[in-house]
Amino acid sequence: MLTCAGLAACLQSVPAAATVDRDGANLVFDEARTICDRDAGALWGRSLCGPILIVDPMDRAAIANQQDPGNALTAGGNVFTGTLPTGAIMANTRVEWSGTRWTQLLWPVSFETTTRRVTLAHEMFHRIQPDLGLTRPEAGNRHLDTLEGRYLLQLEWRALAQALMADDADDRRAHVTDALAFRHARHGLFANAAGDEAALEINEGIAEYTGVRLGLARLDERQAYAIFDLSRFLDAPSFVRSFAYASGPAYGLLLDDADPEWRGKISASANLGALLATAYNTGAAVSADLDARKRRYDVDGSLREAEVRRDGERIARVDAYRVALIEGPLLVLPLAKSNFQFNPQTLVPLDDAGTVYPTLRLTDAWGDLVVERNGALVQADMKRATVPLPRDGGLRGDGWTLTLKPGWKIAPGARAGDSTLVRDDSQP
Repeated sequence: MLTCAGLAACLQSVPAAATVDRDGANLVFDEARTICDRDAGALWGRSLCGPILIVDPMDRAAIANQQDPGNALTAGGNVFTGTLPTGAIMANTRVEWSGTRWTQLLWPVSFETTTRRVTLAHEMFHRIQPDLGLTRPEAGNRHLDTLEGRYLLQLEWRALAQALMADDADDRRAHVTDALAFRHARHGLFANAAGDEAALEINEGIAEYTGVRLGLARLDERQAYAIFDLSRFLDAPSFVRSFAYASGPAYGLLLDDADPEWRGKISASANLGALLATAYNTGAAVSADLDARKRRYDVDGSLREAEVRRDGERIARVDAYRVALIEGPLLVLPLAKSNFQFNPQTLVPLDDAGTVYPTLRLTDAWGDLVVERNGALVQADMKRATVPLPRDGGLRGDGWTLTLKPGWKIAPGARAGDSTLVRDDSQP
């Protein structure tokens, strides 16, 4: 289960009959309390315990573990129930609602015990993350949808997995050195890659590390789950925003082993790769034997061959998106105070223009956009989104539906043939 925070909230597929029940909610609340009590604030110097809100996306029914200051919830036994208002974001994320900062979870929460506990700790960390100063503005990481970017990232993951499995300290250090060499080589190929990746590893990688570290009680469980994280995203359509969920636990656990005090040294500007290089006292520079390192983790070249095939398919897909979402004609939606729900595994970088969200729910001052297929482009400056303009100029296009709030209308856009949203001065 992928989890997200802030603007990067994930859509989650749920059964049609999903219903939040009190027994299930109490199980989640009890496990959250167990995780908090076991940690007692030791990992980050602050307890993860706090308000939890479980929401059924089918009918917005909500069950919470405490009363909200706005009294939107009604006490019933040891839980508090209500309905999330229309327009409020529903996701595994940190939300501000009814005078409270909540850890929000979508129902059903995973029935698999290990995944549920990791998810709980991950999302509870997001609630306190701003107070720890461990949040950063995110960038596109578009290089992670290229042939070389993806290839070097997967080699790094393979080396990290071997490091986690190594029993011998020298073997572990050798695999860490290889992982850092692949990382440094990738950063050398793409401008801004180091900073862009570091931002998402702080925002989501640290959260997933916390989920693994606090959600699971034993070291062997944590290492196994971190290795699982390094493999379960391999089939994701894109690594652009999912990669940090894979790398975060691996870097965190390896840092735990080499420098148990590392968390006291971290800040929002930190780079996990640099921290690990310092902890293991190993250089991260690209060495003359980089090709030999590659062969150790891609012995038969099959990974490279698969990525070459995928890149050909990516180029064709990007060309189609460019025609539909840049060349137009387009409906341009201004972005000011936006909230997004999306699947981070599916994002498609579109050159320097921005990022395509194949499915998306986007809310802003003008209303609500729901994209079910064919995608929307969120431009790189995060000031505009575009969808293909329907021929009738209406509120429904091929794969998307727009619901406007009173006081807004569609008007001619800045470019001939485009339309945009503007305030309707004719309405009071």
